[in-house]
Amino acid sequence: MSPAEARARESLAVATPFEVGASPAGNYLAALVAGAERDTVAAATFFREALRYDPRNAQLIERAFVAAISNGNTADGFVLADRLIGRDPNNGLAHLALGIKAIKAKQWVLARQQLAKSGAGQERDVTATLLTAWTYAGSGDTKQALALVDKLKDENFSIFRDYHKGLIADIGNDVPEATKRLTAAYNADKNTLRLVDAYARFKAKHGDRQAAIAAYEAFDQILPNHPIVVAALADLRAGKPLEPFVKTPEQGAAEVLYGLGSAGGRQGDELAAMIYLRLSLYLAPQNGLATITLADIYERIKQNEQAIDVYNTVPETDPLRTTADIQTGEILEALGRTDEAAKYLKNIVDEHPKDEDALSALGNLQRSRKQFAEAAETYTRALNETTKPEKAQWPLYYFRGISYERQKKWPLAEADFKHALELYPDQPLVLNYLGYSWVDQGMNLDQAFSMLHKAVELRSTDGYIVDSLGWAYYKLGHYDEAVKELERAIDLKPSDPVINDHLGDAYWRVGRKLEAHFQWNHARDLGPEPDDKEKILDKIEHGLPDVEKPAAADADPGKNGG
Repeated sequence: MSPAEARARESLAVATPFEVGASPAGNYLAALVAGAERDTVAAATFFREALRYDPRNAQLIERAFVAAISNGNTADGFVLADRLIGRDPNNGLAHLALGIKAIKAKQWVLARQQLAKSGAGQERDVTATLLTAWTYAGSGDTKQALALVDKLKDENFSIFRDYHKGLIADIGNDVPEATKRLTAAYNADKNTLRLVDAYARFKAKHGDRQAAIAAYEAFDQILPNHPIVVAALADLRAGKPLEPFVKTPEQGAAEVLYGLGSAGGRQGDELAAMIYLRLSLYLAPQNGLATITLADIYERIKQNEQAIDVYNTVPETDPLRTTADIQTGEILEALGRTDEAAKYLKNIVDEHPKDEDALSALGNLQRSRKQFAEAAETYTRALNETTKPEKAQWPLYYFRGISYERQKKWPLAEADFKHALELYPDQPLVLNYLGYSWVDQGMNLDQAFSMLHKAVELRSTDGYIVDSLGWAYYKLGHYDEAVKELERAIDLKPSDPVINDHLGDAYWRVGRKLEAHFQWNHARDLGPEPDDKEKILDKIEHGLPDVEKPAAADADPGKNGG
């Protein structure tokens, strides 16, 4: 077993334990809460238990069915779909699920019967139309399949229409039609990886390897070093064949569902997206991109343990396997399992020492743990390995600059911040960090305040950046301006201990000492760093000592501040 396989089989996701209760009402309420939080494991479990006590309740059957499908329990979901249709013959989602089950079994006529009842409405019409077209492709009737797709007249679906007509025609060996449609879809949208990948694989399959390489290289300029593109280009340049990712009608139907799930996830409809993606993976379980998309949805809705479980199902041979592993390591860190995260990411880097994304993730973890020397070294390794366009390298210089600055290696840090701005002028995070650092050292004040004002202009709702401007005013003794900006920062980030502490200091300097104590007490209660807490407690007890006006306070930072 390889190290990667061993890591993939580790049981990393230890979900919060829960137990079903003896109370039907309690289980039902727990199921509702879990469903609202998109905790699909708990929702499926509690709804199943609640249903045991009220097996004829159509509403409960429907909720249990939706929970089962969204959690990937397709066997349970199909059984519940049958039961639901017995109670609610017009339930479109249940018919859709049973239609997918029939497609998997290659029961094309039965699939069409179910899909015909899968509901009305524009989105469902598109879904049913495309899925039904793929059932005709399964029956060997390419002509009928293509004619059905042509019924999607709405121009909003033109790319989707051309894409699936091209895939269907390719399976049906209608090369001219496939060429026409896939080329049209590609020319209409060269920024979507799935369309680019399908087009390039089609061109490679039919002997035009240079067109395939050109398509991938063009996409690489938009999104550098995507693992799927890197792997495909390596195979093409090595003379290896590229397999189409849609070779069967079942995979074509899965592609319909993947497209809908991906779009739903981007639009914030997580439940519908999860259902489409689960059904897509039921038909095509090896689709690493669909798996990554599903895991990303779980991650975005803070269901981190389930995200890890899904990431771990990406096939070991898939180009996206390393991406899944990196995401898993970052989730472990977000869960506070820092030792596991460090070990996990270190193992990935050991296995893929030239992988810039793995190195960057490890550097970020080291930096978050204040291991600044190690982080700077890791970022340097990432910069040595990167093949991304120069502009895309600015985060590595920025993060390495922070790591140098925290080690008090200011000349190295300043050089990295300046280089990051050369690569990405007016990048607000870099403007903020470099500008504040200059103010803190009493140097380049006009330019520093210009940078800070520009950063606030670009990120006016970022409390941390507004805090930097306010604290820079404070450091120069411009306390009234400091109060104004720090109050804005508090409105944006009311629960940050550092910003509350800063505002307390500014209040003290303008004579608002009661309010200063309130802010310090609030900062103390918000969980500051241990060193900061000690200073806050001292201020609560003794206040701030009198200080002379800072030498730089005579400067007018607002004069050239942007």
